[in-house]
Order: sequence, then structure tokens, then C-alpha cells
Amino acid sequence: MADYIIAPNPNAQRLTRAIDGVDHTGAQVEIPVVEERPLTIFLNSQEIVTAMTIGDYPDYLALGFLRNQGMLRDDDIITAVDYDDDLETVVVRTERQTSYEEKLKKKTRTSGCAVGTVFGDMMEGLETLTLPAAELRLSWLYALSHTINRTPSLYLQAGAIHGTVLCRADQPLVYMEDVGRHNAVDKVAGWMLKHGESAEDKILYTTGRLTSEMVIKTAQMGIPVLVSRSGFTAWGVEIARQVGLTLIGRLRGQRYVCLSGADRLIRDVEPSSSREDTGKRHRE
Repeated sequence: MADYIIAPNPNAQRLTRAIDGVDHTGAQVEIPVVEERPLTIFLNSQEIVTAMTIGDYPDYLALGFLRNQGMLRDDDIITAVDYDDDLETVVVRTERQTSYEEKLKKKTRTSGCAVGTVFGDMMEGLETLTLPAAELRLSWLYALSHTINRTPSLYLQAGAIHGTVLCRADQPLVYMEDVGRHNAVDKVAGWMLKHGESAEDKILYTTGRLTSEMVIKTAQMGIPVLVSRSGFTAWGVEIARQVGLTLIGRLRGQRYVCLSGADRLIRDVEPSSSREDTGKRHRE
């Protein structure tokens, strides 16, 4: 198993609940079902959004959401992140006085599961953004797919959930899950912000679709490579090409499609010489 900094804990309390039912044969069954609960995020004294989440890493989710919405600036000094489990709220406090009343009036409901929301101009800042031309070795791609798909996770235990993994070369580092893929990405962004992690040498792996929202968030985080086992949207591809993001989709074993950044792929292994995904307990 890879040496993750953070990995899913399928047995963590409160993330799933055992529920009785009947299977296709009529037999009584009890299966784990993913919990979802509201989390209200405040920036200083202003309520920003209520997100539906599985409830783990609320501090990272709040930090990442605010950072990806442009409400936390690079030069902001964060003085505290306070989570109240009883009230299901998290408050991010900064030295800078903040007010985003106008920004909050403009909401865009995204295509993400659990219905994501972004505020303000989604394309703000992308016009002048160019990501570093980071290389992507096929050996890294195949190794990441092999390892991540076999990592014990809530998905393998209960399904109905998305995963996002921050990686460096062929090493997965931080693996977050949530009911919405946007939440999982925000948790990764929050972890990077809190720990001052650089982005230019990273790869972001997601189980979700490569939509405009996913591409924009990855680009705003400064990560130059985005990989998914799912498919693309045309706008997502257009934005990836605009900002120089390497975009890999439909990754299954040794098969993939690259719709942006193919010139940055380094074919250091032939598909036939790398490991196939033949395990029984992994994502299909």
C-alpha cells in the first residue's frame, strides 16, 4: 500500500450507517450507507454557504472552498479555523476584514454531485493564468491508477461517493472522499493551503467527470495535471487547453485519452509492459 499522508478510513465512525434492506434474491441484508450532513461555512462574521458533506476534515473543506472561490487571498493571514460539531459550523478567521455580499449574490450551480455552488465570475483570473509545463510520465500514470484503485476506501465499502487524490510523480499523497467531487477537491486544496504545499509538481487524480468546474479549480490551485477515470465536457477541455493544463480522462488500467497537453506526455513505458488492473476489489 502506498505511504499516504492522508488516506481514507472506511471504518471511521459517523461516515457510514448500517441500514437493513432486501437484495435481488429477496434475502434480508444489512449494508453500510454513506452519511451526509450539512456544514455551514463562515468567513469571519459572514455566512458563506451550507454544503452537504460526509463530515470529515471540515477545516480543510472550509479553507479549500474559500480559497477556490477567491475569498481567501494568497496574502491572507488566517488567525483561526473554529469547528463546532454540535452546530455543524466552521468559521475561518482572517486578519483582513472581509465582505463578499456582492459576490454572494451571483451564484452558479455546478454539475457536481450533491449540487455544488460557485460564487462570482468562474473565469476570473484565468485569462492571465498559464500553468507550468510539467511532464507526465506514463509509468507514473499507470502506477497511480494501480495503487489508488486498490486503496481501501468508502467507495469500495459503501459506494455513492467521489475521491480526489493529490499526487507527486507516481506517489499518491493525500486521498480525500466526499459525496460531491467538488468537496473532495476543496479538501485537498484546504490541506495544501494549511500546510503550504507547492502545486507545480503535483498531479490531481479524481474519480469524477472532467467538467469546467473541475478544470477551473485545478487550474486555480496551480496544479498542472488533472487525471480522471471518467469522461470530459467540451468546455472543460477548452479551458484546459487555454491555461496549459494536461488533461487525462477515461483512465482504465493502461487505457486513457489525453485531450490537452499530449506534447507533455513522456512515454517511458509501453502499455503492454506495465501492470494491468486485474484485481477484484477496485474501482471499475
